Amino acid sequence: MKHLTTDEILRSIHELPALPAVVLELIQSFSDSRISAEQLAVKISHDQAIAAKTLRLANSSFYGLPRQVTSIAEATAILGLRTLRSVATAAGLVGGFAGVRCRGFDFDAFWRHSIGTALTARALAKRAKLDEDAAFTLGLVHDIGRLVLVSSYEEEYAQAIAYQVEHDCLMYIAERHHFGVDHAEVGGVVAEHWHFAPEIVAAISCHHRPPPSSTKSLTDLVHVADNVAHGLDLSHKENDMVPLLALESWGRLALSDADYAEVFEVVTEQHEIVCHALLA
Repeated sequence: MKHLTTDEILRSIHELPALPAVVLELIQSFSDSRISAEQLAVKISHDQAIAAKTLRLANSSFYGLPRQVTSIAEATAILGLRTLRSVATAAGLVGGFAGVRCRGFDFDAFWRHSIGTALTARALAKRAKLDEDAAFTLGLVHDIGRLVLVSSYEEEYAQAIAYQVEHDCLMYIAERHHFGVDHAEVGGVVAEHWHFAPEIVAAISCHHRPPPSSTKSLTDLVHVADNVAHGLDLSHKENDMVPLLALESWGRLALSDADYAEVFEVVTEQHEIVCHALLA
């Protein structure tokens, strides 16, 4: 067992696969109202792999554009700044960890769940009157701490996976047993180091344990979205477990049974389309 300190987590960041600079800039720019659509289009266009996946997703039936777009500038004009930023972030993140290997860790299932959480968060945000694009991006990155652990501590994480299987417990329980922290706490440290917006940092850190609050927040949103995505079995992972649901977060979103029924239907319809665009 290895009990990680904050300093050790920060040091491990330097061992991560190099995320494209544009991905970090895109996520950081959610709190920057000064960035222009033109600047964003130029940044995305400079990374051919991200640009190609961005266009593939933009042209998928997920967005239902009236005609095919052939350039990032054109996609920006049609989809808008914030939506395109979410699309490009998704494209860049999925490709950023392609070379990492860890015994017992299913990367395809990981990304299927992350995409499912992103879609669920976006659908919930629309009905809860929260920021849909921030919700989508947050859903994608909510488990970033797990990628840090898998990338920097492959053997220890493989042991944590074995512990989770042996004891039939939630993965974050196994992580705490082996590391003294779980992926949500690690993700919060990393997100703060990367200068993500404070509300994104808080939501990543607390997505399994939302704090008491008098108002709904992105933390409530991603907590419920994560649970729903597990419940809908979007990862296609055998014996996937649904984390404990904080009823306070469910209550703060104040959505009806009809709202949730719509969310389940929409996400189930969209999931394979987006996974194909980003993972193929």
